[in-house]
Amino acid sequence: MILQSLYQLYDRLADDPGYEIAPPGYSTQKIAFVVVLHPDGRLHEIQDLREEKGKRRVPRQMLVPGQSKPSGSGLNPCFLWDNPFYIFGFTDDEDKGERAIKACQAFRDRHLAVEKEIDDPAFSAVCRFLESWDPAQIKAHSEFSEIGTGFGVFQIIGETGYVHERPRVRDWWAAQQGVPPEGGHPTMCLITGERAMAARTHEPKLKGVPGAQSSGATLVSFNCDAFTSYGKDQSLNSPVSEQAAFRYCTALNAILSGPRSDRHRFSLGDTTVVFWTDKPTTTEIWLADLFGGTLEEGAQDEGALEQTHILLEALRKGGGELRLLGDDPDTPVHLLGLAPNAARLAVRFWHTGTLRALFDRLKAHHDALRMVRQFEAGSKRPDPEFPPLWMLLRETARENKDIPPLLGGALLRAVIGGGAYPEALAAAVIRRIRADHTVNYLRAAILKSWLTRNPNRQGEIPVSLDTQRNDPAYRLGRLFAVLEKTQEDAQPGINATIRDRFYSAASATPAVVFPRILGTYQHHLAKLPIGQKITREKLVQEIMVGIDVMPSHLSLQDQAQFAIGYYHQRKALFTKTEPETGNQE
Repeated sequence: MILQSLYQLYDRLADDPGYEIAPPGYSTQKIAFVVVLHPDGRLHEIQDLREEKGKRRVPRQMLVPGQSKPSGSGLNPCFLWDNPFYIFGFTDDEDKGERAIKACQAFRDRHLAVEKEIDDPAFSAVCRFLESWDPAQIKAHSEFSEIGTGFGVFQIIGETGYVHERPRVRDWWAAQQGVPPEGGHPTMCLITGERAMAARTHEPKLKGVPGAQSSGATLVSFNCDAFTSYGKDQSLNSPVSEQAAFRYCTALNAILSGPRSDRHRFSLGDTTVVFWTDKPTTTEIWLADLFGGTLEEGAQDEGALEQTHILLEALRKGGGELRLLGDDPDTPVHLLGLAPNAARLAVRFWHTGTLRALFDRLKAHHDALRMVRQFEAGSKRPDPEFPPLWMLLRETARENKDIPPLLGGALLRAVIGGGAYPEALAAAVIRRIRADHTVNYLRAAILKSWLTRNPNRQGEIPVSLDTQRNDPAYRLGRLFAVLEKTQEDAQPGINATIRDRFYSAASATPAVVFPRILGTYQHHLAKLPIGQKITREKLVQEIMVGIDVMPSHLSLQDQAQFAIGYYHQRKALFTKTEPETGNQE
């Protein structure tokens, strides 16, 4: 399903010039320099092709014949483009000097072997240059040190195009694409169902996944004997035709690292998520901003602002609202999560459905997540109504690098699949609360959503303070918040409250801790004004009425209830003004 969907995506992207999709037999490479030659093959200059981008100079994207250089120890020269190691036999590593000379010879031999077949004067000029070139001559070109080690192409002086773009060269190259390799036998392609030559390696390599090899990774590959079957090695275990492999790899590269990749991808922990719809939609353009939490920031004009408001309404009411954007809510949408895994990419998850179903699931997710906000809209740091997934994951670890690698994919599966949230999510949040003693809006919302979808939950989980809820853990959390507020009122400016000293123990073994802090509560209560003292004591007594027995131990679910009760009561204490009862007895 994944490869078939990407195979079909190629046709859609190829029709849009903005994606710069390479035709079969070609690839887009980063070209840093051009070797300018005279018609007789003499070298005129090595010209820098890099473009200014801010304070840096970056290589220029160019369509060239063939794919990126495959990994391996053998010599594998490209056709009419390559790096200085092959074109000039140049290397800064003295230990590789001999190998660089052999690479330059291999590059020369490949072109001389087909000179008569191509029969083009510009191509012959390249051959004359390669015949006469001595790797030692590179030292005379000081400008080359500024260019660095990028890819280079060839050009004849006075011409605007490049040698690999000449008609005879292109015609010859196109004719080579249909020539089967020696000893190859047609087999049935698992994507198209047609008989064709199977690709031994799926090219071009996939780039744009952080953490994967910079030279590119593969989605399908077999490199150990343990993975082979019936004597079939490399990718012949899962036969895909060369054309189909090229199409799905090129389409995936376009949305991973192409010029419009920002519309089709977002990051979640160590997972790179790419998405696309079967046909162009307005919703697809905004999905990356929606998942990234920058939807409203991306609106630059009235039209864009109206579209973002419609998308926000779709999060509140469901996918049917997308009709207001001019999109068909039943348009198929696909999400693919990829993570680095050495030379291959690991598939964290795969989801396919409709835009309507996707937004219905997102609505259900935010309904489960809904919690009274600690800082409302209009404050200096308001809590988001629709917190993005990366913001939720950030609450599970001290630093982003410590986020469990599998948690991002599991969380997204729960959101778009409508299932229970992973227990590891709640456990990680509880650990963070016990470590830094902070129960904020996002953590309380995460625990509420986890409890809401937990199949063993008892009753609904409230959005704000519920004084009628008799769950002992919830009431203990409320009680702890009131005792802490009493201490703060009695000792203004105190450096460490009972939350800093006792929260971890109180939320896990309340029977051991609460008798002690209830004793200190009486001392704090005595320091309050008489009216506040009466009001506070009434609140404590009201909370403790629902606690028949002080539990000796709280489970993970109970600790989540404790944190929610603490958050709700703490929010209520700072929101409502406690009424005065007077100073007379």
